[in-house]
Amino acid sequence: MIKFVFCAKRHPNMSRAEFQDYWLNHHGPLFRKFADTYRAVRYIQSHTLDSPINENIRKSRGMSEAYDGVGEIWWQSEEDFFAAINSPEGQKLRAMFIEDEARFINLSASSAFFTVEHVLIDGKV
Repeated sequence: MIKFVFCAKRHPNMSRAEFQDYWLNHHGPLFRKFADTYRAVRYIQSHTLDSPINENIRKSRGMSEAYDGVGEIWWQSEEDFFAAINSPEGQKLRAMFIEDEARFINLSASSAFFTVEHVLIDGKV
């Protein structure tokens, strides 16, 4: 299993609330609609809280400003991911997703990468 992690900064013309609303209520359902074609097995959005706790944790560690949210998409393997994005349908979907992301994400201020997850604690929710 591989995971694509997208640390997103909102488009400069949007408030955090507008960004999160668009991401949750437009981009998320758009991706979900084509998840099977894209061979994605899981998709999660984590929206950053507007809370003093985030500012306090950032300052206590000398960190830069928080992202507005983190998206995670899982594929069974790198082969599944490449098969999805290299198919004619996958190429169209990839272009559509990137075009939509540019509407609400500041792509140059964001970051994305693939990971392998290592669970160290599980079951205490």
